[in-house]
Formats: sequence, structure tokens, C-alpha cells
Amino acid sequence: MFDVSCIGILVADVIAKPVDKIPDKGLLNLISGISLHSGGCAMSAAVDMSILGIKAAILGKVGNDSFGEFLKSVLESNNVDTDGLCVDKKTQTSASVVLSDSQGERTFLHCTGANGTFSKDDINWDVIEKSKVVFVAGTFLMDTFDGAHCASVLKRCKQMGKTTVLDTAWDSKGRWMDVLEQCMPYIDYFLPSIEEAMALSQKQIPEEIAKEFFDKGVSKVAIKLGSKGCYLQDGKNKKPVIVPPYKVQAVDTTGAGDSFCAGFITALVKGMSFTECGYFANAVGAHCVSALGATTGIKPMDDILAFMEAKK
Repeated sequence: MFDVSCIGILVADVIAKPVDKIPDKGLLNLISGISLHSGGCAMSAAVDMSILGIKAAILGKVGNDSFGEFLKSVLESNNVDTDGLCVDKKTQTSASVVLSDSQGERTFLHCTGANGTFSKDDINWDVIEKSKVVFVAGTFLMDTFDGAHCASVLKRCKQMGKTTVLDTAWDSKGRWMDVLEQCMPYIDYFLPSIEEAMALSQKQIPEEIAKEFFDKGVSKVAIKLGSKGCYLQDGKNKKPVIVPPYKVQAVDTTGAGDSFCAGFITALVKGMSFTECGYFANAVGAHCVSALGATTGIKPMDDILAFMEAKK
């Protein structure tokens, strides 16, 4: 049995740091380090949740290449179940070059790769059946899964009695609600960033944004506000709560949003209240940005709780 199945993208991240200026064409700048890390919304969240102490499985697709082998080895070394991981022999593993500046902010160059061929036909329903929560991570980056395929999978998960959670990525194609609206009636917990939430709703104020999502069928909303914490609303007619962030020195913000989702879902599985989930998610996010890489800074749940207690 699994606490959560993570459906979504896996990415090999090649991180260059610090990159405060892009050299002109034909020129070279020296930097202090280039390293290979696991990334992608579903992968990072699954690894984070396993480190935090709950049982996670992943459903996604990689290529038949060294990046794919690397990602699978990271998952297995972190005790994430890979029975739902497909290998596409015709497409390379998704990869990003991440340019991280001195402040930890990132710029990406991304190859969609195998994530772009993942579809509902690749879903291992035996894995879903064994899970309490189903988390879709990386919407807008899975061309053959987003939209109708995602909606049908979420609908079936709801019919199976699973709790559904969804997080989005930035939609560089600008489709937004045209893709996601059909999924919303089947989302129990919606966890977008404020930037994504504004683009989806065409609203600027969190209360108005959340109302838009509730009107389209979402049950509960948690909007990531970055350095301002998170906005929580436990239903359309419920009073919203702003949960403040934990102040830490940011080293690298890679995977921050995914770690928030991992923390939120872990707290949910452990029976915490909706507001407590927000606080715990913020604390996990704070640990994430304190180290280089998407999952490096994550610690077991007891350590996160001790950090939260010390910050009171």
C-alpha cells in the first residue's frame, strides 16, 4: 500500500551556479559549479515525501538513456516505488539546464522529451488502487496527458474513492483554463503558485482567484505565495487564511513549489488540519530553498516539526 501516487513529470536537472549574467555569443564565463540533480514536479515531490516519511509511488515516463537511468536510480535509492514508471525507447528523458543566480533565482532551458508522450494509457491502475492520495504534478508540461486525459484519470480516481491533489506548471503556450477547467470538478486540493493562479483565473486578488476555482468545481484551494507564505481556503464559503512563511537564507529555489506540495500532502496523510498542512508545507519549502537542488534540503518529518517548534 502507498500513501500517495505521484502522476507527472520527471526531469534531469543540470544546474549551473552562479550565473548572474549570460555571456555574449562566442564568449565564456567561469562559474563555480555544474551538477546533475533529479527534478520535475512528480519526481521531486515523490522523493520529498519519501524522505519526510510517507510511502510514495511514481507514475510517469523517461527515455531509454543515461538520464532516465539516473532518475530511476534516485527514485529507488529514496524508496519510491517505480512500478508505474514507463520507458519510451523513441524519446529522450526530459531534461533542463538550470541557471541559478547568486540569489538562488532560476532561469530554465527545457527539453520536454518523454514527459510529452505520457498519456492516460500509461497509467498503472494497480498502483493507483493501492494509494490513498493521487497527486497530479506538472500540468501544462504533459502534452498528451493534459486536458481530457487528465480529467478522465482524476474522475476515475474519485470514483475509486481516492483523494485527488493537483499542482500546475507555467503554461508557456497560454492555454490555461482551456486545458484545466475540465479537470477542476475532480480536484479535492488545488495547489497552484500565485503566478499560475492569476494566469488561470485572470484575477489578481487571492480571494477572487479562489472563488473562480471554487465556481469551476475545486473543493479546497492552497495558493503558494512564495516569500509571502500561502493562501488557504477550505471551501467556497469558508474564511481564508494567510499562512506566513518561515524565514531562511535562500540558496536555490529549485523544487520549492514541489516541496510545498510534498509537505502539504504529507501533513494531509498524517491527519493534520487544513491550516496545519499549510504551516508544515511552508516549513518543508523553507528547507528546500536552503540547499542546492530540488530535494537536497528535505529532512524527515520529525526534523521539520522540530524546526517549526523552534521558530514559534
